[in-house]
Amino acid sequence: MPDYQAPLRDLRFVMDEMFAFPCHYARLPGGDEATPDIVNAILEEGARFTREVLLPLNQSGDREGCLLEGGEVKTPRGFKAAYRQYVDGGWPGLSAEPEFGGQGLPHSLGMALSEMICATNLAWGMYPGLSQGAADALRHHGSDAQKATYLSRLVEGEWTGTMCLTEPHCGTDLGLIKTRAVPTDDGAYAISGTKIFISAGEHDLAENIVHLVLAKLPDAPEGSKGISLFVVPKFLPDAAGSPGERNGVLCGSLEHKMGIHGNSTCVMNFDDAEGFLVGEPHKGLACMFTMMNVARIGVGIQGLGLMEASFQDALAYARDRLQMRALSGAKTPDKPADPIIAHPDVRRMLLTQKAFAEGGRMLVMYTARMVDVVEHGQDADERERAESLLGLLTPIVKAFLTEVGFEATNEGVQVFGGHGYIQEWGMEQRVRDARITRLYEGTTGIQALDLLGRKVLMNQGETLRIFTKEIHKFCQAEADNTALEEFIEPLSRLNAEWGELTMGIGMKAMNDREDVGAASVDYLMYSGYVALAYLWARAARQAHEALGGDEDAFYRAKLDTARFYYQRLLPRTRAHAQAMQAGAESLMAMDADALGLGFAI
Repeated sequence: MPDYQAPLRDLRFVMDEMFAFPCHYARLPGGDEATPDIVNAILEEGARFTREVLLPLNQSGDREGCLLEGGEVKTPRGFKAAYRQYVDGGWPGLSAEPEFGGQGLPHSLGMALSEMICATNLAWGMYPGLSQGAADALRHHGSDAQKATYLSRLVEGEWTGTMCLTEPHCGTDLGLIKTRAVPTDDGAYAISGTKIFISAGEHDLAENIVHLVLAKLPDAPEGSKGISLFVVPKFLPDAAGSPGERNGVLCGSLEHKMGIHGNSTCVMNFDDAEGFLVGEPHKGLACMFTMMNVARIGVGIQGLGLMEASFQDALAYARDRLQMRALSGAKTPDKPADPIIAHPDVRRMLLTQKAFAEGGRMLVMYTARMVDVVEHGQDADERERAESLLGLLTPIVKAFLTEVGFEATNEGVQVFGGHGYIQEWGMEQRVRDARITRLYEGTTGIQALDLLGRKVLMNQGETLRIFTKEIHKFCQAEADNTALEEFIEPLSRLNAEWGELTMGIGMKAMNDREDVGAASVDYLMYSGYVALAYLWARAARQAHEALGGDEDAFYRAKLDTARFYYQRLLPRTRAHAQAMQAGAESLMAMDADALGLGFAI
């Protein structure tokens, strides 16, 4: 059976040693509550809850799935009780404002907890996970009445939230949605339409579900400029704010999926459902982006959690599984064969998982620090800088960590060999669960277009320069540090090349806009590898400075992993650089009909 131990020592290395989170928290309003003792207690209790409560439900939830009966969904056995424990423990409101029933702790702390949840039971974690985005959207854009009705119940976990965006015919192109919102005499709107792929759209965990729905008013302009956002509860709140009359929203069917079987992914039918406008008419997409940005970082954390869990089980298996002798001679002569961890290729797979997981954790917590500053920072310049960096890094966190996360979970199956393909070991489930992370909340291609087209080229690379300048200053500061020479020289070179490649693509795009789309995914992956190289160099510096104490083994392992990343993974940037410079010609030259030639005799 799979096991999991929250990587608390590594998390403390990242938070306390690399990024000085105790000092960071002390500078935030209310940060005096996030003392090291409190933070440690929360992380340790989160580790216990996820391992003892959520992990045992992961495989059973995958086997059972959800059941739809008469428009009502029953979640797998144990899910409802686990959710009640989660709510009773106060976990939903960890990072929410006290005025709405939250604990007011920094968002980054909640993101650290999210990794543990995703690692132990991704399908379950999606039920409360979506509520945070719904609450954020209402907090930023909802009316006072909407906040009073919905926010505290979402924050406390009494109700859950969804985001109802896409429809059968439009996918990511939300300007094509057909769902309509017709004004009624009482100031509400009658919402009619069908939404698909709605995670946690219907379930039995909470007494009400608050749907945030994109729809178009009768006078809406064409395209994305005509989208409005509405709050549509499953049960209409009565005068006391309790669930009252059933609204005209129903789960039409459950999607039959590759993975995350324990989560109810629904087709939701809105039949003159009563809804209430959130924000201004035709400004719904801007409101929804508040929710989507939270969700995109959350999906990146899903990729991180799954690869960490896969790595832990693969490592344990590789230590125990006996097969063949090491090429350099027997390592366990008293046994019939050596553990497979002695073989170089198994080491390659394990270290790939380890380097991506630990590097991904650095990237998440670096980004999480920016989230704290954007939400609570007191210095306007610091907040503006953090907001720019957050805009740049969000598509990288989402897409890069899910791409390498899927790779890493696959490597976990490979370490197990044939046993990895068998359900009882739990490795193949992680691959199935991880596959969706590259798709929802915007595919890798969509994130790549957002990064290159909107976040970089649209402002002539100004946002990118904020990050590359930080890397440049780090490299300058460590230029004479001979202990870090193997990291600083290649990082400095890649950092300069990053800007040069960006400029080259921008110049090409002036003649052919297709070059942006042709280069975008390779550009995003290149950016992800360089961002992790920067963080691994910082980790190496921190580890080197800490040598000479009681934890030398931990710090030497950090240096060894950084070395592996630079020598075996970072060279992938060469292929991405060459591909992104190839232009669009080889992609677009062939006529669409010619793609199918060769099928007939």
